[in-house]
Amino acid sequence: MTKGSDRRQQRWTVTDSVLRRNLVELLHGGHAHVSMNQALDGLDPELRTRGPKRLAHSVWELFEHLRIAQEDILRYTLDRAWKSPEWPTGYWPANPRRVESDAWSDRVRRFGDDLDEAIRLVRDKKLDLTAEIPHGEGRTYLRQILLIADHNAYHMGQIVDVRRALGDWPS
Repeated sequence: MTKGSDRRQQRWTVTDSVLRRNLVELLHGGHAHVSMNQALDGLDPELRTRGPKRLAHSVWELFEHLRIAQEDILRYTLDRAWKSPEWPTGYWPANPRRVESDAWSDRVRRFGDDLDEAIRLVRDKKLDLTAEIPHGEGRTYLRQILLIADHNAYHMGQIVDVRRALGDWPS
């Protein structure tokens, strides 16, 4: 190996580490958009399924949509045999009159577990994030991670809007 190729390898290693660190920060949220914890912290349980008249969805519908979509993107990325839900009905839940605390906690935990799994994928230095997923129709691991982050950021913002419209967002 020449000195020039050693320097290129060192630069790639640094660039790869920076990319992975930035992707983890993006997935966690909290910089340009709220994190899951920020979006849900202090939510009045009575307001989980209440949707303001001027907005299309409740916090429950938005969060459950986020959880289902994140799970689908992640499982599709990792499992050739994964079958995605039917669009759009499989991605948008019905809005129940009430969501019990156990069901809510279960969904929050599952969302967090899948987010943690996506972060582990990003941190796996053996995985080339720019490689095509073997069964992914030309999609790369990087594309899937960015899709999760982008989709989560968008809908977390909508959750904040719903909470504001309901008067349940801290000032």
